[in-house]
Amino acid sequence: MTRYALAVLLSITIITLNEEKNIGPTLDSVAGLVRDLGAEVIVVDSGSTDRTVELARAHGAKVFVEDWKGYAAQKNSAIDKAGGDWILALDADEMVSPELAGEIKRVLTDGAAASGFWIPRQNFFLNRWIRHGGFWPDRKLRLFRRGAGRFEERPVHETVKLTGATGTLRCALIHNAYPTLSGYIAQMNRYSSLGAEMAVAQGKRGFSFIDIVLRPKLTFLYNYVFRLGFLDGREGLLLHLYHAGYVSWKYAKAWELARARHSHKG
Repeated sequence: MTRYALAVLLSITIITLNEEKNIGPTLDSVAGLVRDLGAEVIVVDSGSTDRTVELARAHGAKVFVEDWKGYAAQKNSAIDKAGGDWILALDADEMVSPELAGEIKRVLTDGAAASGFWIPRQNFFLNRWIRHGGFWPDRKLRLFRRGAGRFEERPVHETVKLTGATGTLRCALIHNAYPTLSGYIAQMNRYSSLGAEMAVAQGKRGFSFIDIVLRPKLTFLYNYVFRLGFLDGREGLLLHLYHAGYVSWKYAKAWELARARHSHKG
């Protein structure tokens, strides 16, 4: 029997949609936390048509199936279902390294003074760890006291808004983000549409040569050259090239969206 058998110290929250390729390795990576801390796993699924739900339940997760409400709202729904003193919020394509699991155990059992912790993230693109161009250490606020943090409501790139002091962990969260180019391009297409909604909400209206043409070129130059993205080989080149494309798509879609809304009002 563990020290925390009668009370949940840690809740691990994950949102999913058709993640059967990722959910098994992700849940395997937190098995030690579940075993040693009596942690619970909360999975909020938004209607998977593959074996995601089946695999999550087979790993002992508490699974809830809900309509899609947006990234932040879905993650906050998972937090609302958690009973732990602490929340570890993961994406379905992230894995807790053994070293990070050990560090989390030490921090929580020693009685952490902070309300939340930043965790460095290893991003893999085409199965290569991207070490430059701003992709490492890519710290994310993912471990926090329940009640102290929630994801800010925004269409994409949602982050945790925390009340209280923060600390920083040393060991890494592993992010197997984009094993294929087709997957990356499809994701950037979705993200650029959501980013366009944010841009319009922030006042972007007209066609901007600077945003659609110059900003992507400067983004590529900054990340690939000045932030040493070229040191990540062919994978680094493709990543920064297509990321620059994403920037152009976002602002072009913002113009298209604003024009469509203006025409509808007219």
